Amino acid sequence: MDDIVKQAMAKWPNVPDCYGWLGLDNRGNWYMRDDRAQTLGAFDSGQPGAKGSLLQHDKLIDFIGRNYSADVLGRWFFQNGPQRVYVELQAAPLVWRVQADHSVKDHIGRSAQIQSCWLDELGHLFLAADTGLGLVHTQDMSLAADAVVQGLWLPQDVSSQDLPGEFGFVKSPYLLQLK
Repeated sequence: MDDIVKQAMAKWPNVPDCYGWLGLDNRGNWYMRDDRAQTLGAFDSGQPGAKGSLLQHDKLIDFIGRNYSADVLGRWFFQNGPQRVYVELQAAPLVWRVQADHSVKDHIGRSAQIQSCWLDELGHLFLAADTGLGLVHTQDMSLAADAVVQGLWLPQDVSSQDLPGEFGFVKSPYLLQLK
């Protein structure tokens, strides 16, 4: 976490949390979800416009990445100064980029050690790692298939609905806080 963020948290300890305004899609892209986007439906609903606006500012994306983490309830968030901005997830909290040597980096660029491999009913490949669960990026499926063929990863079947409970993450902190 950035030092400036830690300082802001100490200076303003009681800033309310923010829900529904930031999303992470299946390709590791961040989306800002204004009021209009939120009224169009859930982030993962598939409704046109519900994802919001794709963030394209490199320094903002890097700042989010450096301050992206999970709380004890499995809700992933971006610590924006003193405010915790919970993230709506399309599929998983991380998106893996598979390297030529079959190592992986998440959508933020952090390396991880793979612990297990999972295939859901939709054909999505997930990797559980020491840093959390992530979806393999669609552009890296050829490299992932090589890892499976070589026996480096042994996919196990899993229901997409079971992933959050099985791996301890919350897809929609917004909906959870409404309960």
